[in-house]
Amino acid sequence: MDEFRKANLKQHIDKTIKNLQKNNMDAYYAPTKEDVLKQVEVLINDGNTVSCGGSMTLFETGVIDFLRGGRFNFLDRYKEGLSREEVEQIFRDCFSADAYFVSTNAVTEEGELYNVDGNGNRVAAMIYGPKSVIVIAGYNKIVTDRDAAVERVRSIAAPANAARLSCPSPCVKSGQCMDCAGDGHICCSYVFLGRQRAKGRIKVILVGEELGY
Repeated sequence: MDEFRKANLKQHIDKTIKNLQKNNMDAYYAPTKEDVLKQVEVLINDGNTVSCGGSMTLFETGVIDFLRGGRFNFLDRYKEGLSREEVEQIFRDCFSADAYFVSTNAVTEEGELYNVDGNGNRVAAMIYGPKSVIVIAGYNKIVTDRDAAVERVRSIAAPANAARLSCPSPCVKSGQCMDCAGDGHICCSYVFLGRQRAKGRIKVILVGEELGY
């Protein structure tokens, strides 16, 4: 990325951070994915109970490995050998966590987070429950407004996640939401998070790299 593109990108990130803060969310900038853990370390404490929603970004930034490092009580939905019942229990236990880590399907320059869920556990925990919600998103998730956020999910996030999860939904082949209603449907709950009552409960780390879907 050349210097002009970097400068333009930083303007978009700075605008987004300013408006997230106006909406009572804390917001930070990490120039690279390697810088993310430096910010995460100051947002949680040793011994905290932590968990996460489904996210490729958390793997790409090393957050999952960091949480598994032994310093925290990590409710690990990805632990090998878990039964479906055990995973569902972790989903419920997340509501009493000290910190809940997620990414977001889109973040608008107006300072809103947009997410579409299948099970609903991720958006439910973002809305209420965990004491702190820490959102990590690459700059590729930034869009201008609500309409662009919806379109990003329909044309990028939903088809990519359906493919990742091996869902038999038509968007996997078409690369675009087909408004399906079959068993492979993963777009069930649509949530915009705007101005928050609990100031600083949601914390957003925007990264100057492309991450996740």
